Amino acid sequence: MRQTLVVGDLHGCYAEFETLLDKAGLVEGDQILSLGDCVDRGPETPEVLSFFQTHPGNLLCMGNHERKHVRGAAGELTLALSQKISKLQFGDKYPAALKFMQALPLYVELPDALCAHGYFEPGVSLDHQKPMILCGTMGGERYLVEQYAQPWYELYSGEVPILVGHKNYSESNEPFVYRDKVFGLDTSCVMGKALTGLLLPAFRFVSVPSRKNHWESPRREYADQMRTERALPQEPVWSAKEDERLEYLIQVVAAATDKRLRVLQADPSYANLRPRQQASVLNPAWPTRCWSSLCSSPGWTNSILSQCAES
Repeated sequence: MRQTLVVGDLHGCYAEFETLLDKAGLVEGDQILSLGDCVDRGPETPEVLSFFQTHPGNLLCMGNHERKHVRGAAGELTLALSQKISKLQFGDKYPAALKFMQALPLYVELPDALCAHGYFEPGVSLDHQKPMILCGTMGGERYLVEQYAQPWYELYSGEVPILVGHKNYSESNEPFVYRDKVFGLDTSCVMGKALTGLLLPAFRFVSVPSRKNHWESPRREYADQMRTERALPQEPVWSAKEDERLEYLIQVVAAATDKRLRVLQADPSYANLRPRQQASVLNPAWPTRCWSSLCSSPGWTNSILSQCAES
């Protein structure tokens, strides 16, 4: 009989994923289904996503983290820290990863269970479920709290069991089971607890311990990298029009300064001043601000031109 291993949130924990597959004892023809959030936070996000990209017989639901990448690319939100780190991890493979994530299903119907990453609104048919609820977004969670006095899983009355990830309901290494109807498989592997799977149709749990809290080290490395990049001098980016304007300003200021210097040098008392006094009297028109700010400060630029004209 064909088995399906449904896996909770992977979050880039590829080593634990491999260990779980070995422990589950899958054979050729068996299937793997990830409940989503296979990306972000962990050390091997590209490897986890690549597994599903290169094994099309297996399935992956869209989680709120995959959805963030998709929405970020569409300009609908700003990527959070964990997505920025994943982009760095993917490198030039990010566009292909993004294209793959854009096509992920919001839910998967199996013969023995319904699978989604996040939540399920009670009393609403599957085809009318809101994407933000199925994906487990903060907006989806807020909506359920505002609409219902009880947790969604206590109100679930579907005919088949529903398997979800996203939240460690038990707050432990153990999966969450509510009346054999709702199965929560997220056991916080990336935070150092465990990776949990459920073998169907037997509904048998398989679990392996996490090797460590994986989120600490990528976050620290990213912070170090950002500090290094901020310390490096940034090359200004000029358009042709800005270059032309800057060149003109340089010529005008230089001409005005030369003119003022010639007038001062013709005055005998100027030669008797100390160098610092000469510089103070000269009061050159050269700006004290960075040239790269010229184009964003037209008032200041006009002031410089006015001073030069008066000279």
